[in-house]
Amino acid sequence: MKILDRFIKGDMHGIHYSLSICIATAILWVCVHQLAEANPIWAISSMVATSDPLMKQAILTFRSRIINTMVGCAIGLVFIAIGGTRVVILPLALAVTVLVSSYIVRIPTMWRQAPISAAFVIAAGLEYHSRRHGLQAGVRRMSEVLFGCVVGLAVAWFVSVVWPLPDPLPAANPASK
Repeated sequence: MKILDRFIKGDMHGIHYSLSICIATAILWVCVHQLAEANPIWAISSMVATSDPLMKQAILTFRSRIINTMVGCAIGLVFIAIGGTRVVILPLALAVTVLVSSYIVRIPTMWRQAPISAAFVIAAGLEYHSRRHGLQAGVRRMSEVLFGCVVGLAVAWFVSVVWPLPDPLPAANPASK
């Protein structure tokens, strides 16, 4: 036990986060891979990005990720609907998404998620070489991303209720010394 204490130095946040990630990954694997027969990687990556051992931070990240994901998804779907499956729509859609996210939505936490989501949606469209199949694949991919966010937050909440952690100590300010 002394080795563990020396290694973690009394900070259980990493172990808490690890447990949350393990549980949420298992849930997503069963739900997405086994039940929906889809690749769970999009849901799992979203869950990891949304999860946090501190619920206040997890909620902030969740809110920001959901909003920016929806912005990116909507713009990606519009570009597929208008431009079809031409490769030129990818850079244009990402540029528009960054502008919308930066100057209209203005949620700095997870702001990069908007163009990433647009890229996911458009890549799905390019993969199928069909506007209709691209729209369907884009919506499916974004639903997996959003489901991963929800599972990440739910598991983080559950683990925080079962195993509450103390708030972290504020970092020492070197300028005040």
